[in-house]
Amino acid sequence: MKTTILSVLSAMFVGISTSYATDLPSPKAFISDVIDQNKVSADQTALKINQLSELGYQEVQSAHTLSNHLAQQGFTVKSGVANIPTAFVASYGSGKPVIGFIAEFDALPGFSQQATAQRKTIEHQHNGQACGHHLLGTAAAEAAIAVKAYMDKHNIEGTLKVFGSPAEEGGGGKVYLSRAGLIQGVDVVLNWHPASFNDSNPINNLANFSGKFRFKGRSAHAAAAPELGRSALDAVESMNFMVNAMREHVDQGSRIHYVITNGGKAPNVVPDFAEVYYYARHNNPEIARQTWERIENAAKGAALGTETQVEIEITNATFSLLPNHLLSKLVHDNLTLVGGVTYDQDEVKFAEELQQSFNYEVPSVKSANDINPYDASGEIYYVSSDVGDISWNAPTNWLNVATWVPGTAPHSWQAVAAGSMSIGLKGMNVAAKTMAFSALDLLLDDKKVDAIYAEFVKARGEDFHYQPLVKDRAPPLDYRK
Repeated sequence: MKTTILSVLSAMFVGISTSYATDLPSPKAFISDVIDQNKVSADQTALKINQLSELGYQEVQSAHTLSNHLAQQGFTVKSGVANIPTAFVASYGSGKPVIGFIAEFDALPGFSQQATAQRKTIEHQHNGQACGHHLLGTAAAEAAIAVKAYMDKHNIEGTLKVFGSPAEEGGGGKVYLSRAGLIQGVDVVLNWHPASFNDSNPINNLANFSGKFRFKGRSAHAAAAPELGRSALDAVESMNFMVNAMREHVDQGSRIHYVITNGGKAPNVVPDFAEVYYYARHNNPEIARQTWERIENAAKGAALGTETQVEIEITNATFSLLPNHLLSKLVHDNLTLVGGVTYDQDEVKFAEELQQSFNYEVPSVKSANDINPYDASGEIYYVSSDVGDISWNAPTNWLNVATWVPGTAPHSWQAVAAGSMSIGLKGMNVAAKTMAFSALDLLLDDKKVDAIYAEFVKARGEDFHYQPLVKDRAPPLDYRK
């Protein structure tokens, strides 16, 4: 039944085109035609991963769907890399240059949503693709498949690698791919992300430490024998108070946030266990690390003051993005060539209706077709991503494409809704063509590759040696369980 639904949905989108220029150079016209010819299978793949909406490190079917799609197109797939069952590398070709594509597919908990302009959950489904990773991974695969077709036709030397990257949402899958040396030898990595606008700029973002603080105390009857108890919840609250007081005395660019994931079970029982989950971020990885150490000290102080014990687990730690101006500009030029996303009448109606659910000012729905001007200033995005670790191992870009209605916030039900229908699939098509065009430019011009790599080496420093911030911890395969 699922296959039938997906086939019907995909058939509805046949003939949808993006607003790319009609006078494409011959190689890029070929690439564009291949992506359009593969649109039905691409849409089916994305919609299936969307329907699965599996959480980080649990994306067994999603990873298989995407890797099998690549294998059917002639890629050699190695699964279970970096000691992660749902990670894979799909490779094609030989020799230089080596061009990588990042593919994600994990969903977020609590975002079940139908492809409607009103909030409507899907029965018996809790998770949703609120960050559009079903589109992200599929577009990366489609770009690589199209470039492979051109390589085959013209006997072009080079290597393509699609990195199946699980658990971007807090699990740090790419950190472990980087630590395992899978990015070594890659000349350029092409990366994109779903958004509500279109641009490609050399951005910065935030390095991130995250982890869980588990306090263990002693239970007792809260009324009859409170003196015998030692409250783990008191320890969590004491820690939180100290961290909140610390906010006044951290670097202005820092971000600290937490949730209490376990605060006890009953008010009349002194909790013998409590847990709080923290994030600490900063654009400078060293400042993020120092802030995290201060948070750890607050936890230790709280344990001492409440006569409890604390166990600290760093679940994830990622570098900030290392921007590359030459690569970003090359991708921007190709994005401009492809063009943005043009809505038909039904999509305009859907978008305008969806925008009514926002309680803030929103841009025109027509702005989904706009390409933002190139901005080399190095804007900071106040988000974190394990793409940061990739970017310190190989030159990496950050491309945004409008798969969501303009004004949509990431990690929202509105993002799930638009990403589940033609608007999201159109944006995916734009992203695939932009990355494929960019990869083709690199394959056909060694000088571009050399210049991009030279900028990368200069930016990170000649003596830089990558050391993951998570050190030697194993991938947190159960962090979403």
